[in-house]
Amino acid sequence: MRTRPIITTLLGLAIAGASVIFAKDHLLTAPDTTASAQSSDLVEVYIARSEIAFGQTIENHAVTTHPWPREALPPGAFTDIGQLVPTDREQLRRAKGRFYPGEVLIASKVSNFGEKVTLVQRLGENTRAMAIKVDAVTAVGGFVTPGDYVDIVLTQGATQNMRAVTILQNIRVIGVDQQSEELRDQPEIARTITVEVTPQQGQRLVLAQNAGMLSLTLRTLEGVEDTPMEMVHLRDLLQEEGPIEHVDVRPTVTVRRGTESEIVTIKRNPVDPEPIIEPEVVADSEPTAEPANAEPTDQAGESAVEAEVEVNFTTPARIKPRKRPITLSQLLVQ
Repeated sequence: MRTRPIITTLLGLAIAGASVIFAKDHLLTAPDTTASAQSSDLVEVYIARSEIAFGQTIENHAVTTHPWPREALPPGAFTDIGQLVPTDREQLRRAKGRFYPGEVLIASKVSNFGEKVTLVQRLGENTRAMAIKVDAVTAVGGFVTPGDYVDIVLTQGATQNMRAVTILQNIRVIGVDQQSEELRDQPEIARTITVEVTPQQGQRLVLAQNAGMLSLTLRTLEGVEDTPMEMVHLRDLLQEEGPIEHVDVRPTVTVRRGTESEIVTIKRNPVDPEPIIEPEVVADSEPTAEPANAEPTDQAGESAVEAEVEVNFTTPARIKPRKRPITLSQLLVQ
């Protein structure tokens, strides 16, 4: 009996068993290594435990921690409770915007230590807040909310002199009555609308409020290029004649031939204007006699001129009448 094949078989089984044991140990220890590596790449950030309203103070009971990947950490996120909630209650920070449960608290939405949160924090650089008196009609039925953009239209005058013009375009609404939260989406009938304007726009808005009635037009969310708007007058809307097509109605006659009848349209030919006929003046054919007392020699020429002038003024002119041609202005067209 040969022992060599048996030894080879046993040696192979031993090697295989050792490989299985080594692989098993490696697989069991690998997750722990991966978990430790993952835990080293996470950082604890502070999130809202419950809803924090605009202007509300941020305290310990309103926040909690949550592991966050270090490479995906939001800019301005708080990782130290001392930077978010001070020990002095008079220096508590306030929310400059609404925080929902689970939302990461960031520095841009949190006030400084002890700072009050008002409408001023919502204004941009070198801008002003100004209120406009509105009602349900001029404020688009209450659908204007903080964060919307509107155009402002001025209406002025009365009766036929009434006119309207858009004075400001693409103006941001930052408050409706005393509400300034941009996440409000419920329609509300307001009495005042607060808008963000530049100093120059504020001057125009003050004059417009005292000059007439202001109305708001809600703009679309899509970017639209603003163009100057022309003033519209009421007389531009009222037309003397409506958009009715004028039909040339021609007179017709009914021609009957025995038992048959036919409707014939009368064609109208324009009549050419008649030329002005100058009256024909006919001079008297009878010779004019020379005066008996005419001087023969020296005063012959002067006497002839006087006689000719006297004849021209004293001889009546006769007007010869002329017949006026008559043309027919209506023809029958079959």
